[in-house]
Amino acid sequence: MTGSRVVALGHYQPERVLTNDELATMVETSDEWIQSRVGIRERRIAAPDEQVDEMAWRAAEKAVANAGIDKAEIDFVVVATCTAIDRSPNIAARVANRLGLGSPAALDVNTACSGFAHALATADHAIRAGAASKALVIGVEKLSDFTDWTDRSTCVLIGDGAGAAVVVASDEPEIGPVVWGSVPEMSDAVRIEGHDAKFAQEGQSVFRWTTTQLPAIAKQVCEKSGIAPEDLGGVVLHQANLRIIEPLAKRLGAVNAVVAKDVVESGNTSAASIPIALSKLVERREIPSGAPVLLFGFGGGLSYAGQVIRCP
Repeated sequence: MTGSRVVALGHYQPERVLTNDELATMVETSDEWIQSRVGIRERRIAAPDEQVDEMAWRAAEKAVANAGIDKAEIDFVVVATCTAIDRSPNIAARVANRLGLGSPAALDVNTACSGFAHALATADHAIRAGAASKALVIGVEKLSDFTDWTDRSTCVLIGDGAGAAVVVASDEPEIGPVVWGSVPEMSDAVRIEGHDAKFAQEGQSVFRWTTTQLPAIAKQVCEKSGIAPEDLGGVVLHQANLRIIEPLAKRLGAVNAVVAKDVVESGNTSAASIPIALSKLVERREIPSGAPVLLFGFGGGLSYAGQVIRCP
């Protein structure tokens, strides 16, 4: 085989909806303040006993069902998350167990908000190298476990959930070359650190970097895949902030693309944001099957990764 392709997607979000108006009863903020600065209207928050591996499993079950494949054929599970509380076992192993898989390779990837794009590239590389044939790639976060609900600069941003993709070997590669990297001098710009960890970030520094540096990197992703930005059918960026997503898509020149704006109803779900947003677009049939779609994640580390895929 010469490549791989995404054949199906699935997503899961908790039942509880936390609106801006409800947040305004918890901290000094307002719906107008939140929407004007980050574009978020509401977000989903997991129940206290709803764990990361459970959400990942629910999204994975949906993706596998949509793919119509035998679960026993899955030989690689890659989970992107930065909110796993346990050090071992990893979330991938727990998902494999919940799904009743045979003996897949199972690993977690922690690059925070760029995690899903990193995990997808890892699965693509494994399949290209002949080390796997059918992979399950998951992005999942329970950021609410690491949120200071008295800090209005961060608590208004976050959401919980999971998204998953089934990736299989293909004669024609439908997952393009990854462009990935990091900015080591900004490694502390987004943090969940220490024993009593809480999500924190240097918001202005991250915003400035993303709005000035990311357009050129996103164009490199398109160039490596041989796709002109105007030929993109979709653009699914990490759902961090509507004020980042809309200008970046415009500067990229993706004039004919459907631009994912799931941040409005889901908030920032870190590694889960790209697969959740893409799964919803595919479910609603807003992007034609076979259309090129740019996926691009950026955030903690400060890391970034992106690739162009063909829409399943």
